[in-house]
Formats: sequence, structure tokens, C-alpha cells
Amino acid sequence: MIGDNHGALTLGAIARHGLSGVRTHQDRLLGERALHANAERLRLDGFRSHGLTPELVAGARVVLMQLPRSLDALDEIAGLIAENADPDVVVVAGGRVKHMTPAMNEVLGRYFGTVQARLARQKSRVLLASTPRPRFERPEQRWPQKREHADLGITVYAHGGAFAGTGIDIGTRALLQHLDKIPTDITSAVDLGCGTGVLAVELARANGALTVTATDESAAAVASARATVAANGLDGRVVVVRGDGAEAVPDASADVVLLNPPFHVGAAVHDGVARTLFAEAARVLKPGGELWAVWNSHLRYRPALERVVGPTRQVSRDPKFTVTVSTKRDQVPPS
Repeated sequence: MIGDNHGALTLGAIARHGLSGVRTHQDRLLGERALHANAERLRLDGFRSHGLTPELVAGARVVLMQLPRSLDALDEIAGLIAENADPDVVVVAGGRVKHMTPAMNEVLGRYFGTVQARLARQKSRVLLASTPRPRFERPEQRWPQKREHADLGITVYAHGGAFAGTGIDIGTRALLQHLDKIPTDITSAVDLGCGTGVLAVELARANGALTVTATDESAAAVASARATVAANGLDGRVVVVRGDGAEAVPDASADVVLLNPPFHVGAAVHDGVARTLFAEAARVLKPGGELWAVWNSHLRYRPALERVVGPTRQVSRDPKFTVTVSTKRDQVPPS
């Protein structure tokens, strides 16, 4: 099972067909935890969570998956299955029709000799893929990808499901322009929602005495960030962890938090994630510590930052992005 949001596919298959030995992968940590919580509530077992690794699909005869929106993520998954699953594997990949494109069939067709689109049902559709192509017919596996950014002197690695891939999104670039204004006498920092780890790497490179904790709930982001950190020679100075927000970081322990928050969950535009991360930043910052954040200007987060973290000043603003610095007050009022 790949991409099972909260466990319905996994637990439904186990309950209906009496399966055991089911292997699952969910990119989002919250989805993985929901699966385990629902299994405990329903008193079901028979599955084990895995990373997106050969062990996940080794010898599998059937793979059920929810189609990712990213074609790169689909490419990495399809290649992994074709290389490691049973030669008779059947891949059943479902999604909402409005989010599916012919390009998904093309990606699956790179790795499987047969790809069939089933008729839509209740606004959803299933693609069936089978007959893995011989290795010489398949694209060479290329994940994680690598890109050198000569303007920054940084190497970025990215797995298929990582936001922005090996590029550097324009929000991150907006914040990078101001890292030289961050105090140099700090010793601890957090890159909250680190993605591929660009902000964490650049901050650590700018301050040789600094230890940075980079955290993200996406398995693809964490694997990408670890590869990026290693490629730039910062193992030990940048520690990458998979977690819900900054759960691995103690209260009032960080001098600085960097944040480029997502403004959507899946296909839905939603500011709830950002507001939750503001609260996490407030929790881990020392009194007087600073949250450096970049956000889409139309979202007008400044009042929320003032309320949750503390006094906030604008560093830069253009029609797309605003960069702010919020100073942690000694006592944060209830939200």
C-alpha cells in the first residue's frame, strides 16, 4: 500500500480479505500515525510501515496506491516497483479524476508494458499497470536527483515527492537574501518544515559555531534534506529529523527558527499548517529568540505572528512574498 492517507486501504484490505504481511508507505508522518492509531482502535494488525525503499515492494504481487499529484513522485514509485516487485505484479493506482492527467499514464508506461485506465466512478478513476518492462527498456533510476546551484555554491538533492525538487523555490530565495542579517552569536537554530534542507545548509554555512535542526513530516523531504546536508559537507552540524512540527526540539531551546510554511494541504489551499507551525516556533524559541519567516503576501500573517510569537517587523515585501522577523516575548498570551 502506497499513499494510503489514514489507513482506509490498508485496514480495509486486511479486514475484508484477512491479509497479513501487508507493507505500507505514507509520505506524511501524520498519515502514518493515523494508520497505526486506527489499527489500534479497530484491533487490527497484519501490516508494517516502511520507507520508500526496495524492501517495501520486494516480491510484491499486488500494489495498491493513491496516485501522487507530482509526476516526479510517481516516476520514483513506478521505477521502484518495476525494479523490485514480482514480474507478475499488478499495480492498482487510484485518484480523483480532477487531479489525474494523461501524463500519469505516460509515466507508468515508461516502466510497465500494459497501462489501462478504468471507467470513472463517483469522480474517481483507477489505472492498472502490469508487465514490468525489461531493465534495458526502463529509464535508469535517477532518484534522488542532484543539481548544482553555482550562484549559491550549494548542491541540492531531491527525491520525487520533495517540494520544488532540486530547484530552490522563490519563497526560499526571498528568505535566503536576508540570512546575513541573522545574529552571528547564536548557537542553535531550527529549520521548521525544511524541505530539501536549503535554508538549514545555508544558515549553517554562514555561522561555523551553529548547530541546526532541520525537521519535516514528509519522508521524501527528510531523505532529500539528509542527502543535501551530506553533499555540502555538513553532517553533524545539520541534524535532519522526521517529526510533526518541531516535536523533536525541546521547549525554549532555539535562538532562531527559519520557516517557509506551506499554504496548502494536498490540493486544498489552507493556512492551518502555517498557523500551527507559528505556535511550534513560539514553543521552541528562547525568550528573545527570533522567528524568520517568509510567506505569501496575500495571506497577511503578521497579526497571527504578533499574537502567537511576539513583536513582528517586516524585513521585505513584494507582491508575492513577505519576509518578517518575530521576537519571542517572555510570556505568550493564550490564542
